[in-house]
Amino acid sequence: MYIIIVGGGQHGYHLAKALLSEGHEVSIIEPDVRKVRRIEEDLGSICIQGDGCEISTLAEAGADRANLFVSLTGHDEDNLVACQVAKHKFNVPRTIARLSNPKNDALFRKLGVDVTISSVNLILEHIGEEIPTHPLTHLMAFSGGELEVMEVKIPASSSAVGKRVKDIALPPNSVLSLIIREDNQAQVPVADTVLEAEDRVIAVAVPDVHDALRNILTVG
Repeated sequence: MYIIIVGGGQHGYHLAKALLSEGHEVSIIEPDVRKVRRIEEDLGSICIQGDGCEISTLAEAGADRANLFVSLTGHDEDNLVACQVAKHKFNVPRTIARLSNPKNDALFRKLGVDVTISSVNLILEHIGEEIPTHPLTHLMAFSGGELEVMEVKIPASSSAVGKRVKDIALPPNSVLSLIIREDNQAQVPVADTVLEAEDRVIAVAVPDVHDALRNILTVG
C-alpha cells in the first residue's frame, strides 16, 4: 500500500516509521527543511519538502497512485484542504485528518474527509469510566461519515432505565441496533425490549443527532 503523510512532526514521523516496518511504501510531505533532513537521516529518502495543500506538491509525491492520504499537521484548516485536494484532484480513495478542535469533526465529514482523529476525543473515550459526563464512544463511520456506529452506556440515573424501546423518542435518522448487558450478553432490541442501567447500547445515527441521542439515553 502507498501512503502519503502530510506533516513531519512527531505524529507523522512515528506513523511513517511504523508503516515502513510493516512493508508499506510511505512518503512524508513537510515544509520545514530541518525536519526533512532529520527524517531522511533516520528513515531514508521518503520526505518531500513542500506544502501538502498544493497540487504541485501532491503531484510530485505521486498522489494519483496513493491508496491512503493522512494529514497530521497542527492546523485543522490545512488538514482539511490537503485531504480535499487529495480526494478531489487525485482521487485518493481514503483520507484521514487530524483534528485539533473536535468541534470541526462534523464539518470535516460533510466536506468529504473519510476519517477524523481527535486526540481530545480519543482521551475522553478511553477514560470514559472516569468521566461519566462522556458516555458516548464512536466506533465506526460509513458512507463517508454520513452514518456512524456508536456506543452509549446508560447510567442508573437515566430516565430511559425501565422504558421499552418503543416508548423512547429517538431522534430522526437513528436506530438502536444492539444491547450488551453487564454480563456481556448481547441482544438485538425489539419494540418491547426494556432498557436497564449499565446497558451498553450500540446505535447507528447521522452525526448531527449524536448529542440528542446521548441525552435521551443518559440524562435523568
